[in-house]
Amino acid sequence: KPYVSIMVPAHNEEAVIANTIENILNIDYPNFEVIVIDDRSTDNTASVIKDLEAKHEKVRALIREQDAFPGKSAVLNDAYKIAKGDAVLVFDADATVEPDFLNKLVPKLEPADVGAVQARKIIRNKDVNLLTRCQNNEYTMDTYLQVGRDAVKGAVELRGNGELIKRQALDDINGWNNYTITDDLDMSTRLHMKGWDVRFCLEACVYEEGIVYILPLFRQRRRWLEGTIRRYLEYFGEAMKSKKMSLRARLDMAVYITQFIMPLWFMMEVAFRVIKLLTDKIDPYSLHNVLWSSLIVSIAVGLGFFSAIRYSLRKYDAVPRMSAFKQALETTIYFLIIWFPMELFICGKILFCKK
Repeated sequence: KPYVSIMVPAHNEEAVIANTIENILNIDYPNFEVIVIDDRSTDNTASVIKDLEAKHEKVRALIREQDAFPGKSAVLNDAYKIAKGDAVLVFDADATVEPDFLNKLVPKLEPADVGAVQARKIIRNKDVNLLTRCQNNEYTMDTYLQVGRDAVKGAVELRGNGELIKRQALDDINGWNNYTITDDLDMSTRLHMKGWDVRFCLEACVYEEGIVYILPLFRQRRRWLEGTIRRYLEYFGEAMKSKKMSLRARLDMAVYITQFIMPLWFMMEVAFRVIKLLTDKIDPYSLHNVLWSSLIVSIAVGLGFFSAIRYSLRKYDAVPRMSAFKQALETTIYFLIIWFPMELFICGKILFCKK
């Protein structure tokens, strides 16, 4: 039963932070503290956090100055300075868990080579609308992929909410990177490069709120995608040459990158084919020879996503067959609308804009 420091960053979360902390305090585990950090809020979050500290012995409040270095990584680094735990558990401000959460998660951290463990993430309000349902299906497919990567001891990734990290591993990589926009993904890669294993715990679930409107969802996914691509640009070469990183983790990472390269490659392929069709003298009856390969690839990609989503929903959410088919179809379309245009936008931003 190692001592665990639970960190909860909060920015303008006065409406939910008290309920979140009350839920965390109900965890059935003997050795833990809760560090709640107000990250430069402009509402009454700081006041609520101070009240929680006065009310509960296990709660410690950390109020950051308005001119403090921005970003979740900087928040966690500040909190880590006062943390007492042998391991650090990070929650988002809207997280909720079951009382046995730590008892399920902690044993995964026991092996000497394991540096961190990620819990399964589930959308709590998945039945609100189509967007929240698709987000939950996206998380369910990610669970499927993470379980597979964990089974072969591949490059399992942290997901920010519900991640448990060993102090020894945190010290080895010098904590969080203040200059990344996706702290969890950046840390995952640096842990693997240092030879630490990252595991996934299917049984421990953390629930969070899904985004109910399209524009905030685009902003969140844009940050995730940009952070992912920048991380690979920064670390991929070093990771592939790392002597501490296992061969299977390196192979897994290389294969996983294709899901981010594929949409860009495919859309460029279609664009070049269309340009060739418009500029060259091609017999209209041979049109199928020009676009046939692109059509085959598009169908294969769509079926791949569809099959993975449907299988995930059946296996991990016990969704009935016809409902799983319908939800897999709409989630595949959701992927097409969200990720493909975002891929082009982010690649263009990285190539042509200032960092």
